[in-house]
Amino acid sequence: MEEMLKAEKISFSYTDDQHQAVRDLSLTIKRGEFVAVLGANGCGKSTLAKHFNAILLPQTGTVYVEDMSTADEDRLFDIRQKVGMVFQNPDNQIVATVVEEDVAFALENLGVPQQEMRARVDDAMKMAGIYKHREKAPHKLSGGQKQRVAIAGVIAMRPDCLVLDEATAMLDPIGREKVMHTVHKLNEEYGITVVQITHYMEEAATADRVVVMSEGHVVLEGTPKEVFSQVETLRSLHLDVPQSTELCHLLTQAGCPMPDDIIDVEECAAALYRLLTGRQAPAETKAEVNA
Repeated sequence: MEEMLKAEKISFSYTDDQHQAVRDLSLTIKRGEFVAVLGANGCGKSTLAKHFNAILLPQTGTVYVEDMSTADEDRLFDIRQKVGMVFQNPDNQIVATVVEEDVAFALENLGVPQQEMRARVDDAMKMAGIYKHREKAPHKLSGGQKQRVAIAGVIAMRPDCLVLDEATAMLDPIGREKVMHTVHKLNEEYGITVVQITHYMEEAATADRVVVMSEGHVVLEGTPKEVFSQVETLRSLHLDVPQSTELCHLLTQAGCPMPDDIIDVEECAAALYRLLTGRQAPAETKAEVNA
């Protein structure tokens, strides 16, 4: 897989003191990957996100977007076409009084021809699952619907990469689920690379790779199973684990051995069934037969 984003030994400080929000950090994101970035408040994950489309520039080191340095002012437009950002509060990204006009806003500013704009706006709204609300006023939508409008506005630009900076933080569970369904669809069906900054461990458990940050640099990295199996390490970093992982960890500590790489409810239920009955769960048996 070719590289989509690459940070090479980057450091950044918001002030002149010794505290660096990001320090000597290196990270590579491959094209088509879905990467979740975790960390306690103040660890630097949002600062890192803002480096990926040149909202911030590293004070030392280099960030590349498909081999383009974000420090190259002549490539800034190309970089922001490649990497779209969605922030925590959708109200900060919605500027129009009608949904489809908001999705078209950036394209109008770029002078995209009317016929192409119409097609791109419709496609983006359908991809984000917001097409049926296209004639509504954004302020009449739910938080999750507003966030999908914000996502549609970004993907109308046809980016290769979508960076979500705690984009589900202000949503209720149903809103979060619908937004995440949209994001996974964009990744799986359209090949859009996704970098998700999140506090929700269940969301991170569905990623291809999990990156954990602390004090401005990467301290853990791997598949969700590899990262979340390190329960005590994550706790020491003031992070939680998925509830299924936590339950299995507690049962093991209580003398009921459970696998240490369980990250979702279905796996946990199957493991509990095996523990209590000594047999495979019916769903597992059916899956083996089908295989």
